[in-house]
Amino acid sequence: MGKGKNKGEMRDSRGGKSTSSHSGKSHHRRGEIKHGKASKSNFPVKLAMWDFDHCDPKRCSGKKLERVGVIQSLRVGQKFQGVVVSPNGKGVVCPNDREIVEMNGVAVVECSWARLEEVPFNKIGGKNERLLPYLVAANQVNYGRPWRLNCVEAIAACFAIVGRMDLASELLSHFSWGLGFLEVNKELLEVYQQCTDQDSVKEAEAKWLEKIEKEAFERKSQANTEDIWLMGNVNRQTAHPTDSEDETENEQAEDTAASLSDGAEPTRGIITASKYDKLGNVIESGSETSSLADTSTSDQSDQFNALHISK
Repeated sequence: MGKGKNKGEMRDSRGGKSTSSHSGKSHHRRGEIKHGKASKSNFPVKLAMWDFDHCDPKRCSGKKLERVGVIQSLRVGQKFQGVVVSPNGKGVVCPNDREIVEMNGVAVVECSWARLEEVPFNKIGGKNERLLPYLVAANQVNYGRPWRLNCVEAIAACFAIVGRMDLASELLSHFSWGLGFLEVNKELLEVYQQCTDQDSVKEAEAKWLEKIEKEAFERKSQANTEDIWLMGNVNRQTAHPTDSEDETENEQAEDTAASLSDGAEPTRGIITASKYDKLGNVIESGSETSSLADTSTSDQSDQFNALHISK
């Protein structure tokens, strides 16, 4: 009994030790993956990043690439032999960087644009640090904004500029919006691919910026011109009376013309309409007349009758 009990205790002890050992190995393996010592990546070119945990893990493109086994994380203090796409770069990515990209890969700095001052650039990077030329973001956070590329867009842009569109498409295919980045920047990427060194890329970038600035100015000028034509001639409108004034004047003119055509004379107050015979006698009187018209009409009638009788 005693031996069996001891054996049971030994088995429990071994099981507990085995569990502890397994947990330690799993933790160690996660640490290796986090610091770039994981097994071979399933991407044709080596990819790496310095992750400063500035972004939301659910929306971070770099963390998603790490989860699918495409990119590896580097520690602060580690250097990278390939092209490092970094805000700290002095030159720009150019087609001449293709050999470095294919041999040693691409690395990026995973950080927030709003917290660049927190990144110890002197402790990361490498001898091939590069900036990216003008490109427009297509990610869900900064869509349509120039320069604001996230990690996967930065790496894909590097591949595209050196002529490896196949690698750029394969990398972006992990994101529902990814291939839209190549579509949005298609014309500009083709321009950069025709260059050779950093100077030619910078020259192409300057020409492109000048072009879009000119187009923006022309669109603004055209919009202003169209607005003026829609408003019409303001000076001509203010030089003439308004439509309501014209209508009022026309109505008054029509009323006057109608009254004159009927044989009536415009008077103040109520207008009368009396009828006379051939001798000038009043044979039918109309409605009441105004005080100004009554006196003159009766006087004239009496004078006319008196003259006729005397004759």
